[in-house]
Amino acid sequence: MHPIDSRIFGPGWGSDELRPLFEDEGRTRGWCEVLAVLAEEEAALGIIPAGAAAEIARVLREEPVDLEDVRRGTAETGHSLLGLIRALARRCAGDAGEWICYGATVQDVTDTWYAKTLLGVADVAERDLSALEGRLVEIAREHRSTRMLGRTHGQAGLPITFGYKVAVWVDEIRRHRERLAQMRPRLGVGQLSGGVGTLSGYGPRGLELQARVMARLGLGVPAISWTSARDRFAEFVGWLALVTGTLDKIGHEVYNLQRSEIQELAEPAAAGDVGSITMPQKRNPERCEQIGTLARLVRRDADLMLEAVVGDHERDGRSWKSEWAAIPEACVAAAAALRLAGDLVAGLEVHPEAMLRHLDEWHEQAATEAVMLALARVTGKQSAHERVHAAAARARASGRPLREELRDDPGIGGLLPPGDLERLLAEPSSGLAEALVDRVLAG
Repeated sequence: MHPIDSRIFGPGWGSDELRPLFEDEGRTRGWCEVLAVLAEEEAALGIIPAGAAAEIARVLREEPVDLEDVRRGTAETGHSLLGLIRALARRCAGDAGEWICYGATVQDVTDTWYAKTLLGVADVAERDLSALEGRLVEIAREHRSTRMLGRTHGQAGLPITFGYKVAVWVDEIRRHRERLAQMRPRLGVGQLSGGVGTLSGYGPRGLELQARVMARLGLGVPAISWTSARDRFAEFVGWLALVTGTLDKIGHEVYNLQRSEIQELAEPAAAGDVGSITMPQKRNPERCEQIGTLARLVRRDADLMLEAVVGDHERDGRSWKSEWAAIPEACVAAAAALRLAGDLVAGLEVHPEAMLRHLDEWHEQAATEAVMLALARVTGKQSAHERVHAAAARARASGRPLREELRDDPGIGGLLPPGDLERLLAEPSSGLAEALVDRVLAG
């Protein structure tokens, strides 16, 4: 059993809000609604009898669906939709059941249902991303000027502000929201194209029927069949992978800065949280780790969706059916990651004193860029880099303070105007970090 389906672990791996959409009951009801609308619009155009359409719509919307009956029929026929059709047809009066799914294929029904369902998933994701962005904006504004050590390749780099770091996250989330807005028209398109995509089962009014059904369902009309063109759903799951990748990056940053030897950030600790059953002092970054776990699942699903883009001829079950495994997991896992990320930033602990302590510990190293650039006006940039780099290497090897190596080097301290070196080393600059935060917050 997948942890997403577990009664015990499911809440940490999935979304109670989205899970019902993809479970048997929710999915089957969604398919029934597509079939009911199809029958009603076929009747309106004279393609099937009006009485049959009314009975089909009544049964599909009002009668309970016997999922066990559907399961048996699916097993007996080996077909994805026929078990449901037969179970529904038996509940219809007279011969009305003969007209269920007239002219349509199982992929017409499932693709159309998926398109409508994923628009709902997109609404949830947009809501949660908006809330996440709002909280991060607050943090960026609050810590606009909170100085800390910037790190590159895991090593001490140059000074930044914590607000600057968070503003980078804000800007990234805004791009995800922009991508979603651009993607919606491509995602929310129904199918209803028939066996090979030519609407051959509906006669001359096929295009009109298609437009009417999509209008009823709140979906766009495809220019041509996309039965064998799976890029719409691959794009959406790929977007979920990008979103959860950003959440993973944020969580991983907190994970690293919560390390015992750093302690600049910490995820919120709820009463009763236990980090370890053997080391009672532990306070583990559980949310950060779980976000990363969920993001890995979504990235795996995105990879599977890319495989589905390649299929044979006008229909290929290998492409289409693999989506049935990837899409639900990606959606509920991404929703869980968004929820956890929201909890993480809502109560994020920021420790400016630790940030300043580490910056002070490394401030001479963090000032080497400024020293190099000041020296470059005398010697040229490449020569200045070589001299400062060599001084830093000597300081590391000998354990001598870098300040002394720079001051005593005739090619550095001997060339800079008196007092300039001390001034540059006193408080290294965080550049335009605050101005960049302001620019993001004004966006």
